[in-house]
Amino acid sequence: MLRAFANAFKIPDLRGKILFTLAIIAVYRLGSFIPIPGVDYGVLRGVLEQFNATGIGQILNLFSGGALSQLAVFALGIMPYITASIIMQLLTVVIPKLEEWQKEGETGTKRITQYTRYLTIALAILQSTALIVLIQSGQLFQGIPEATNLIPNPSVPIRMLMVLTLTAGTAFIMWLGELITQRGIGNGMSLIIFSAIVSELPSQGNAILQRDNGEILFPITMLVGLLLVVGVVFVEQGQRRIPVQYAKRQVGRRTYGGTSTYIPLKVNQSGVIPIIFASSLLYLPTLLASIIGRPGVQTFVDTYFAQGNHPLYIATFFLLVVFFAYFYTSITFNPIDVADNMKKYGGFIPGIRPGRPTADYLDRVLTRITLPGSLYLAGLAILPLIVLGIAGVQFPFGGSTLLIVVGVGLETMKQLESQLLQRHYEGFLKT
Repeated sequence: MLRAFANAFKIPDLRGKILFTLAIIAVYRLGSFIPIPGVDYGVLRGVLEQFNATGIGQILNLFSGGALSQLAVFALGIMPYITASIIMQLLTVVIPKLEEWQKEGETGTKRITQYTRYLTIALAILQSTALIVLIQSGQLFQGIPEATNLIPNPSVPIRMLMVLTLTAGTAFIMWLGELITQRGIGNGMSLIIFSAIVSELPSQGNAILQRDNGEILFPITMLVGLLLVVGVVFVEQGQRRIPVQYAKRQVGRRTYGGTSTYIPLKVNQSGVIPIIFASSLLYLPTLLASIIGRPGVQTFVDTYFAQGNHPLYIATFFLLVVFFAYFYTSITFNPIDVADNMKKYGGFIPGIRPGRPTADYLDRVLTRITLPGSLYLAGLAILPLIVLGIAGVQFPFGGSTLLIVVGVGLETMKQLESQLLQRHYEGFLKT
């Protein structure tokens, strides 16, 4: 692997792409520490000493690389873009025009991408406005009385300037991600999330180290984290390959078909999306309790849903992740469309009749392999909550953190390897 890294830097254009990607990530990390106007950072420093994010707040802070708790220019992170991308993907299923664009190839993809950008800006405006309201009311840092003094001058012009700054920060992050995709290595948006998550791991590890002075808890955490990384790599690479045979067909003087291929069905077909969906949905009780304002409802939510380590919260989270794993898989993979396309081009699964029987077979196989995939995903999602409830510390390896870090790392490594193999160099992965 070290030889592969050395070979990557020997190639001028590949070296330029790597250095360009690192420079863009450095710019992104710099923006995570530049403060937004209108916030009293003397008060903020005192608040952060008492702050411990949980639930959806922990995920948002993690995806922003700690910029949310720092109230920096990039406080919203890339979450508005992720939300907009998920919404557009869901709308593609229900809006025929978007489905047509998706089937048009590159031209349609560009249109969908442009609308995703517009939706990202709109969501950034809404989320930044909500964030300012949460800051002003003290609900962003719940349980800390000093948090209500974070904005000493909450006038309309100041709040508008804060919303504009946060929205511009999100737009700038989106542009940085597209620059990496076009001129760097790997998927830009994924690498930005990757860098944000990795930047928070040292502070989380230090918190565990300080808790027991590195005697038992820290070594055990590192060992479990290493085993989890190996397990996640194993599962994420796992797939069920459905063999497909294409019959020969004569078109003029040319013969097409007669080849064999396969349909790769991943064990974890939905990725990290179910965890994001479930986390967002579990934030609704807290939001509704703050809107209703009744003491009984607030007490119930504070007891069962506020901290994230209650058994009811963990069980609900587990079931929601399993449900959304099936839901999102059914949206992203349509067995009927796959069967129709195979039949159109003369393809068939050996032993299965083309058309409806093929669709039923694919649906049955997908349902079966999604069950262990959803259980694996749900178990990985609740692992940090279980550790929090037992040991009282934030577990850095689990849930969306580990999935994103391992997934993005594997994908980037494969892209680098393909670049090296094109130039007859040895890659990272031995085959």
